[in-house]
Amino acid sequence: MLRNRFLILGTLLALSVVGYMTLGAVGSWSFLIPFRASKLAALALVSVCLAVSTVLFQTITANRILTPSVMGFDALYVFILTAIVHSFGAAGYAAIPAPLLFVMNLVLMTGMGLVLFSLLIKGGRGDILKMVLTGIVLGILIRALTGFLQRMIDPSEFQTIQSVSFARFTYVDKLNLAMAAVVALPALVMAWRMRHRLDVIALGPVAATGLGETPKRGQRQALVLICLLTASATALAGPMSSGGAGPSSFFGLIVAALAHMITPSYKHSVLLPSAAMLACITLIGGQTVMERVLHLSTPLAVVIEVLGGITFLILLLKRRMA
Repeated sequence: MLRNRFLILGTLLALSVVGYMTLGAVGSWSFLIPFRASKLAALALVSVCLAVSTVLFQTITANRILTPSVMGFDALYVFILTAIVHSFGAAGYAAIPAPLLFVMNLVLMTGMGLVLFSLLIKGGRGDILKMVLTGIVLGILIRALTGFLQRMIDPSEFQTIQSVSFARFTYVDKLNLAMAAVVALPALVMAWRMRHRLDVIALGPVAATGLGETPKRGQRQALVLICLLTASATALAGPMSSGGAGPSSFFGLIVAALAHMITPSYKHSVLLPSAAMLACITLIGGQTVMERVLHLSTPLAVVIEVLGGITFLILLLKRRMA
């Protein structure tokens, strides 16, 4: 049964990739193939990183409605971006080389993300309501600081922030893509090697300890991987939310929920590849349909926000009724 479902997912993924590379192709293939291939690689890398980090986060928090983005990671990116523009100005920000800016975003987001998520896990202490409230309060605090800084800058500098505060795949810097891959691919390999330990951690601290696993050590290791994956994806393309400082992205929530529904299993050897494939299908296929079939100017992130918000409410209400 699971094998057939993975075959269907693989077929849909292959169709999405072929459609993205060939639909609406006008001009020289020698130019189109490298140009579209770099954007396709960025879409795939961002998709897999966000999907895997979401599954890991839901495992260590023992909750399927929480994601790094929902708990404030996207707000961190916009805060860092605003602080850089506020400190150096729009001209100074534009003068920063793209690789250096990528490294700055990656390091700052990883460090601040570790602090943020550690506070969330300690503040929640297994209580989902307390964890959600802690995440909401921290997210509001970060957005309030961001808004305060944005009110202190010039309108032209604010436009600079707005233009790069959401995910963009129209142009992908190949050097940044290579740097993101250098960070993300080892983290993905380590996450895959942890799959059996994650199965044990998901049983709870008491059962995991009885089976020889140290839950806190596993949570810390997973937390580092979550921050590296989410930071590399966000630093490469920007946050998946439709407005950066606005609502958090529900992209990870959608693909994780679909993975549990389409390939129901407690094993992370099933959930991780399933969520990764669904994320690629959603982002690559959705981008293909929006850009080259419907020819709509509406960003895909807006559609993801609508569907993700509905998914979040369904999961929340289903949990309350259980």
